[in-house]
Amino acid sequence: MSDRRPRTALARACRALGRCQLASLHAIAASAAGSLVVLGVLLLPVGVGFRLLPPAARLLRRLSDRSRARAAAWTGTAIVPPDPLPAPPPASRGPGAPGRAARAVLADEGFWRDLAWAWLEPVTGGLLVAVPLALVEYGAFGALVQPFVWRRLGEGNWYAFVPVHSTAGAGAALLLGLAFAAAGLLAAPAVLRLHARLGRRLLAAPRSTRLTRRIEQLTDSRGRAHDALAAELRRIERDLHDGPQARLVALGMTLDRAGRLLEADPPAARALLREVRSSSERALQELRDLVHGIHPPVLADRGLGDAVRSLALDSFLDVRVEGGLPGRLPAPVESAAYFAVSEALANAAKHARAREVRVSLAYGAGLLRIAVADDGRGGADPSRGTGLAGLRRRLDTFDGTLALHSPPGGPTTVTLEIPCALSSPKTSSS
Repeated sequence: MSDRRPRTALARACRALGRCQLASLHAIAASAAGSLVVLGVLLLPVGVGFRLLPPAARLLRRLSDRSRARAAAWTGTAIVPPDPLPAPPPASRGPGAPGRAARAVLADEGFWRDLAWAWLEPVTGGLLVAVPLALVEYGAFGALVQPFVWRRLGEGNWYAFVPVHSTAGAGAALLLGLAFAAAGLLAAPAVLRLHARLGRRLLAAPRSTRLTRRIEQLTDSRGRAHDALAAELRRIERDLHDGPQARLVALGMTLDRAGRLLEADPPAARALLREVRSSSERALQELRDLVHGIHPPVLADRGLGDAVRSLALDSFLDVRVEGGLPGRLPAPVESAAYFAVSEALANAAKHARAREVRVSLAYGAGLLRIAVADDGRGGADPSRGTGLAGLRRRLDTFDGTLALHSPPGGPTTVTLEIPCALSSPKTSSS
């Protein structure tokens, strides 16, 4: 284990260094695409730019999209992309089609942000990712070249601040070169993260686009919330009609029969009254089950932590609950999180054929985070069922997210995140 960790760290650093090399080449490609776009803009007055600008802008967008994807894959920095460039008109051979396409590109705010990124990337990002590369290359020169060629380079040979005029100087150059190379390798991951943060300022969608998408998302989530509420009300009405209501109607009819038999046949009346008592107990239990499906009493009384532990005790799986919450959360958030965990446990038992499940609860920085991991067979796909899709719709109402990691063969991990604030200090054992 002790040998594996250094090897893993070295492999990670070498991988980051290779990505710095790719990022530097990508910066050169972005600069070339930006120059082509500028050429198209400059040639607009003579007409050639109308045909050159749209394909050059699409080429630049492909490069910026690739940079956004690499930032997410390499460093975990999510960059919201702008809206797609306007598609070329169907009648691209019409008399005014090139002009309309070029004007549509020029009117796109994301296009101008891509162009600014293409011109600034070689100066900022390209030079930044070149730092670890230069350190490693200069270190390799000091460690691999200087010890063997210092005699041929004469008396004026220096490596950095070390004069290499003797074997001792060559040895010092070797050590310094190794230090430079190690510094470059160690700096590569941090440089990649800084490069992604700098690129996000220009590669992210314009603020107006983000606000428009936010409004559309809120409108959509509000509509889904209304639909879910209407469906829940219909379910409650149907359950009341088919369960307790029908039983209470039958109970009233039985009481009426018992009242008519009370003087004529007291034993039969007493039997009917015993049946009434049994029916009333079943109706009460059905009402309790119905209320439990709407908002479990343990959730209202004890909070989310204890409610999840209650789910763990009721499940026939071996469920272990870890972590805790510093206090109570808003009631709608607790309800959404509770039923999300309940659905995840049901999926683990029904579809994953799991034996053990671990539920982790955590709250920090205004974010509730719940992870449900099972040891089942994996391969969960939200497109093949309504359970996970329903979870996403439930969380969308609160701006929450659901992340699923379920490779074939398992294990499956469902991570729920809901932004919220504590509504009261800790009042339960959670």
